[in-house]
Amino acid sequence: MKLSIITPAFNEAVNLPLLHDRIAAVMARRQEEWEWIIVDDHSSDGTFGVVEELVLRDPRIRGVRLARNSGSHVAIACGLHLAAGDAAALLVSDLQDPPELIAQMLDRWQNGAQVVWAVRRQRPGQPQHKAFATVYYWMMRRLVGLAGMPARGADFFLIDRLVVDAFCRSADRNVSVFALITWLGFRQDSIEYDKQPRAHGRTGWTVARKVKLVVDSVVPFSDFPIRWCGYIGLGLMTLAGLVGVSALFLLPTLGAGLLLVTALVLGLSGLQLLALSVVGQYAWRAVDEARRRPAYSIEAVAGTRQPSRLG
Repeated sequence: MKLSIITPAFNEAVNLPLLHDRIAAVMARRQEEWEWIIVDDHSSDGTFGVVEELVLRDPRIRGVRLARNSGSHVAIACGLHLAAGDAAALLVSDLQDPPELIAQMLDRWQNGAQVVWAVRRQRPGQPQHKAFATVYYWMMRRLVGLAGMPARGADFFLIDRLVVDAFCRSADRNVSVFALITWLGFRQDSIEYDKQPRAHGRTGWTVARKVKLVVDSVVPFSDFPIRWCGYIGLGLMTLAGLVGVSALFLLPTLGAGLLLVTALVLGLSGLQLLALSVVGQYAWRAVDEARRRPAYSIEAVAGTRQPSRLG
């Protein structure tokens, strides 16, 4: 068994050597083969220089540097495409997620789970970050339809080779890695842990990146914004009809003219939203076909050997 550990890194020159020591200690106790893939997301400090030093010290480490800052999800996807292990674990470099949990996640994987989420019991940080996370995960579970996504969120996971291969067959360019893994399905399990405060450096998780995450999480997986345009449009047209009928009973008073204008505005607004929803449904289906995401993923095969490398 070989485990691929994937770490996206942006300005993490201080944290990477510390993380390496803890990973090496955990895997030494497991006595299993492993590799560590570090994806430098075009850091502005000496992160890649540290990666090169670590590679010279430990041949189990591989490092790549992206040509531009592309965001953590792109860096994670890059690492998953490079992974050669029978399973792959995501571990961020800020030391907020303890690498010691890898041992428990491997146990769950060896017991049959193909996706193991490390779910936060608590989330340290500012209230606005907690509020954003609460709303985001509620929306993903309730509105987008990814009910399997952990309710309190997860920044740390371990996935089977079959899940890695299914992920790599997806042609999505702008997508949430966590949402796509949830959407793929497979046998999922979770463990709980307490997220730790950041040890060194500052987070690159800006408001702009949060907004992009929401867009990348909703657009590829659900047409609910388009559908809600249609619902609101139908609601406005219904309201316009009620206001118009009320105006007829007030004729020829002055208030009747105002109500008729209001009904006309509401009716036209509702018609525009309804038309936008119809056009959006056609556009959604065209995008869904152009995305070339696999229509299904094979988890197991009966009657022949189980697939180990697909795609």
